[in-house]
This record gives sequence, C-alpha cells and structure tokens, in this order.
Amino acid sequence: MNAVLQCTAVTLLPPDAVLRLTAPGADGPDAPEPYVLCELGTHDKQRTEHAAYLRPGRTPDSPALWFFWTGSGPERTHRAESTPWCPALLRRLDSGAVRRCALFDHHPASHSWGRDRPARRPDGGAARPRRLPRRVTP
Repeated sequence: MNAVLQCTAVTLLPPDAVLRLTAPGADGPDAPEPYVLCELGTHDKQRTEHAAYLRPGRTPDSPALWFFWTGSGPERTHRAESTPWCPALLRRLDSGAVRRCALFDHHPASHSWGRDRPARRPDGGAARPRRLPRRVTP
C-alpha cells in the first residue's frame, strides 16, 4: 500500500474555539495549542477544507469535535463542529488486527492509515510528535 503524505497546513485557532476547548466540562487538555495542523492526506487546498481533530466525543463512537478551515489570512473561513467518525476498517487477515480510520465520516483523500507525516514542518523545522485521534476497537 502506497502512503500519501499528510497535508502540512497550519492555522491559528480563533478565540471562540479555544474558549470551547477550555470550558468547564470540556474533555480535553488544560491549555490547548493555539494552532492546529491539518489531519488529512495531501489534498486540493483551494477546493477542499482542511480538518483538525480537537477532542473526542463522550464515548469512542460518539461524534468528535473537529475544526475545519479554508483559505488563510482575511480570506480564511472556519467552523468547529461535532462530526461522526469514518466507519472504514482495515483488517489484517494474517493477525486478525482491526484498525479504524481516525478521521471524520466522508473525509476527502486517504484514510488515516494511508498517510505519512512529513519529516519537516512547512517552515523547515523538524516535525514534532502529534496527538492523533485514538479510537478504541471493540
């Protein structure tokens, strides 16, 4: 299976999204990063929204909170919404292991197991470890 590189788009979270992540009762980190990285494989950046996982739902199968955006600077549009998980599964016939796609339902580009992180950030610095969505397989 040929892997696709992960999209390298980065954007700052708007203040209202940060407030939602730090609101009482919100399941998530105490101090979220002020920016997000696109989780998708490489895609058409002009016609396809970028997407960043923000936090899980209440249960492993509950919709997760995602941040979607297009454009940059004053042309950037964004939205944050709870979106169901992609139902795709990857089954290893030799071991019986099952992996669920860690992206939202109807996502563009490849499934989460079909993308590789770039070794470098867009600014040329070394890529740092990422917090990827985790889904428990029953």
